[in-house]
Amino acid sequence: MTDEAAPTIALVDDDRNILTSVSLALQAEGFTTRVYADGAAGLKGVMENPPDLAVVDIKMPRMDGMEMLRRLREKSDVPVIFLTSKDTEIDEALGLAMGADDYIGKPFSQRLLIERIRAVLRRTANRRTPVDSDEVPSEPILRGKLEMDPARHRVRWGGRDVPLTVTEFLILDALAQRPGFVKSRDQLMDVAYAHDSYVDDRTIDSHIKRLRKKFRAVDSQFKAIETLYGVGYRFDEED
Repeated sequence: MTDEAAPTIALVDDDRNILTSVSLALQAEGFTTRVYADGAAGLKGVMENPPDLAVVDIKMPRMDGMEMLRRLREKSDVPVIFLTSKDTEIDEALGLAMGADDYIGKPFSQRLLIERIRAVLRRTANRRTPVDSDEVPSEPILRGKLEMDPARHRVRWGGRDVPLTVTEFLILDALAQRPGFVKSRDQLMDVAYAHDSYVDDRTIDSHIKRLRKKFRAVDSQFKAIETLYGVGYRFDEED
């Protein structure tokens, strides 16, 4: 995403009324949109022509949103907001655990969806270093086996790459900045969801679980992200 180009949002939903109404609402707010009527078409489109963000329904024919996200996360960190059915907490938790950046329940307010999209795009912009900018790129973070390069959005553990979503990267960065110091869920929400008042602490717990799972995929003994029950989380660089 650049200052010159309007952010592009991919909409993936089998309900054409939602595709039409949301697309028009986003275009009225200055976004460019691409629409896909099922997960298979959405996956192909997002992989071939990555948008700045994808809004994906969970329940769709041919390929549902969960499967689309699973395949997408194998090769891409494009931010994803899930659309879930009303009162489906398991969908929300599973979606976050699989690497979604946020979720919103159906039926939903278009204004709320637009604010969620803007919040995720802000998080994406915050972790990118502008090209040809006078800003000094963020210094790499080295904490034991952990290597984080904010300028390149790259994370390695013991020399092996660990692919993270935008939100996961921001949470890990907040923890790794001060090893041994505890960050409460509220503090982590402030880092990962700045200006977004619609997030609860269960969302942070889901992202932490996903972070641990990704690191354990490259090191089964990973224990660097510690839980202090009733307090929050901390990073132990001695792991």
